[in-house]
Amino acid sequence: MNFKDYIRVIEDFPQPGIRFKDITTLLQNGPVYKEAINYLAELVKDQQIDLIAGPEARGFVVGAPLAYALGVGFVPIRKSGKLPGKTIEADYSLEYGKDKLAVHDDAIKPGQRVLIADDLLATGGTIQTCVSLIEQLGGEVIGSAFMIELTYLNGREKLPAGKNIYTMIQY
Repeated sequence: MNFKDYIRVIEDFPQPGIRFKDITTLLQNGPVYKEAINYLAELVKDQQIDLIAGPEARGFVVGAPLAYALGVGFVPIRKSGKLPGKTIEADYSLEYGKDKLAVHDDAIKPGQRVLIADDLLATGGTIQTCVSLIEQLGGEVIGSAFMIELTYLNGREKLPAGKNIYTMIQY
């Protein structure tokens, strides 16, 4: 299946010169969404994953169904102030500014093998922050999985060396 056929490109969003890759058109198509998650699950199935972690918000729509497909738990990594329990936090830069991510301080046990899942690998800043949070809790990041990778932004270079990076679509 050519998943690019189901991704809408929106010109000049959120600012002039950006060609935003909109996955909502893929998500709206149940059979294609299911096939996309199954495709990612097939890529990572042999990695002995204990947990999937996904950053807010689109990491939830990739990570949670991927965790379900693999029969493992899901850990939401949210923006600061959104989780009800005790958290750890980290600042990060993204394509259009700065923000802060948080995770519950008991969400990941030392030694658990964690795969990070998100919709998009762009500059790598969000995923780099997720790696930092997971490692602070003693988790082992075994890799990351994305629906889309924007190869021209070189986000792979910010991710941990030697860790698998799985992508469904590259632009």
